[in-house]
Amino acid sequence: MIEIEVAGTKKAQWGEGAVWWRGALYYVDIEGHLVHRFDPASGEEKSWDVGQRVGMVVPRLDGGLVIGGDDGLYFLDEETGALTAIVDPEPDKANNRFNDGKCSPDGRFFAGTISLVKKEGDAKLYRLDPDLSLHEAYAPVTNSNGIAWSADGKTCYYIDTPSKEIKAFDYADGQLTNLRAVVSTKHHESSPDGMTIDAEGNLWVAFCHGACVCCYSPETGEELRKIDLPCLETTSCAFGGADLADLYVTTGIHKSEVEEHAGRLLKVTGLGVKGVAAFAFAG
Repeated sequence: MIEIEVAGTKKAQWGEGAVWWRGALYYVDIEGHLVHRFDPASGEEKSWDVGQRVGMVVPRLDGGLVIGGDDGLYFLDEETGALTAIVDPEPDKANNRFNDGKCSPDGRFFAGTISLVKKEGDAKLYRLDPDLSLHEAYAPVTNSNGIAWSADGKTCYYIDTPSKEIKAFDYADGQLTNLRAVVSTKHHESSPDGMTIDAEGNLWVAFCHGACVCCYSPETGEELRKIDLPCLETTSCAFGGADLADLYVTTGIHKSEVEEHAGRLLKVTGLGVKGVAAFAFAG
């Protein structure tokens, strides 16, 4: 039986960027300028104030984190909270910031930007290589969002939210090729946001303004499951727990609706599927 519960004590203004790494769930509060770490086994929580809106967080293979925010990409030291700037690819775009991203199986960091004024095509998906060189991976986009890789690492799935579809690329050596659409979410009035993949190769998408997470087959495009949640603003999802069988979902606070659990981290159990381990940045 599927059960939904609140995890941890934090209440984000706008939670995002969930990723499970080494026994803990990392996620961000974009508008609160915070990176959070939640250890469900111990209940321990730790937060870092990064001084700007922060759209995503990913682990580094050798320790520490990488974040993306208003002013580009940074290393974040988990022990001291110190930030070290890496690169800002859009310093001339005051209305853009980094929004979402994940690491590929070969240790590259794919991070996308968003046009906060919804200027069509004004954002991009970037690739940060382990040597810290930055490259344009895919453009143009408007609201770069969920990204995931197939188990064999040969396919990359990607969401540019206004398109209301999941795209797929062939993936090799950091290159995204053979673009095609594999899932349409146009039957939902809400917006596809963060995304993860399970061990069966199906994609799980959080729907902003939609109070749900939906599961899709990238092979057929079919919507396989819909999990209704007690918050309108469901923003990202990641499998976690000891056997990667729990689905963690970040949420945000709606502009006008008052909801008891808005902004809280939710945990969904009893789904009967497992996730796959996250990848870390090799730089």
